[in-house]
Amino acid sequence: MLQLLSVHLKLPEWFASMRTTNRFFDSDNAKMQFVLDLTDKNVQNDTGGPFGAAIFYQKTGELISAGVNVVVSMNCSIAHAEVMAIIFAQHKLSLYRLGDGYELFSSAQPCFMCTGALMWSGVRRLVYAADRHDVESILGFDEGPLPEHIENELTARNIRVTKHLLRTPACSILQSYKQRNGVIY
Repeated sequence: MLQLLSVHLKLPEWFASMRTTNRFFDSDNAKMQFVLDLTDKNVQNDTGGPFGAAIFYQKTGELISAGVNVVVSMNCSIAHAEVMAIIFAQHKLSLYRLGDGYELFSSAQPCFMCTGALMWSGVRRLVYAADRHDVESILGFDEGPLPEHIENELTARNIRVTKHLLRTPACSILQSYKQRNGVIY
């Protein structure tokens, strides 16, 4: 049996048309709107699940990396938007741990797996739109055994949490995915 020595994960072709380099954002709303635009484009192009994420440098508002969910197209259960954004940020910056000043914006509250990846990534702030209950009730996704008070654990690890930023438009994207009969995995 052939042993794989590498795996190549990639974002959808349309992603190249999104301006993701030399971009600066002046507010949390602008950062989240960018993430929601990516998420909506992923849904509208049928290129993945209804989730998007981006890493920003908080002091300047610089976009470091972004990702969308490509679980189905990459045949990779861990290719969630948050994980993709973290991988690309760490690779771009040549850091295995991002550290102070880096923040993750996500279209939805990170699932069990992505919460673990967030804790080990070194990101110091999490901002999300839809929460796990929105994702589970609208779509039926299994977000895993996240404790109800996960924010306390994140805070204990010096990760600040801002929740429900632009929640309504994020939930509209989840509804759109459902109406398009998107894959539930």
